[in-house]
Amino acid sequence: MAAETSQTLDRGLRVLALLADSPEGMTVTEIAIALGVSRTVVYRLVVTLEQHALVRRSADGRCRIGLGVLTLARQAQPLLRDAALPALRRLAEATGATSFLGVVDGGDLLTVAVVEPPRSDVHVAYRLGSRTPLDRGAGGRAVLAARTAGGRPLDPPWVVSTGDPPGASGIAVPVVGIPGMEAAVGVVALAAPESLGPRVARAAADIARALG
Repeated sequence: MAAETSQTLDRGLRVLALLADSPEGMTVTEIAIALGVSRTVVYRLVVTLEQHALVRRSADGRCRIGLGVLTLARQAQPLLRDAALPALRRLAEATGATSFLGVVDGGDLLTVAVVEPPRSDVHVAYRLGSRTPLDRGAGGRAVLAARTAGGRPLDPPWVVSTGDPPGASGIAVPVVGIPGMEAAVGVVALAAPESLGPRVARAAADIARALG
């Protein structure tokens, strides 16, 4: 027997998903067409979401994601960090490099977890909460490579980058298979040889299982 679901909640979540993919915003009419429901239904959903700051409407009538979503996202970050830390610790210890987990936030990769190598006199510091455009650094480029692959496995699964941050190099692998989230795990060092790629890929798989 199929589980009972709430049609209204389902529609509200679908509205948020549509707006998350539409940075330019959508009108009530456009949302109604996309969902295949009436404008009246969408208007009520938008007003309700707006009261919770999850949707905002501008003067031109276009709806966009509201700032309330950021509060929910901040609450999720500790969960991501706790799930990823065991794999990141193993990765940092095995490679002697700083390991990190980044998640996509807009056009940036937001660093939500960092582990420095426990037995290294010299290593690259990577700031928790730092933001890097997706086209810079190994982590963001790994995410873009996964997008381009369209669900097909990358071969090899890692991406190498040099100079981001300046004077350092990095290797990253996208974390795939987590609905609604784009992320990458990687290492950064003064010199990160590509031979570390398989270890990074193993950590990405471990984190995907922990978050799945």
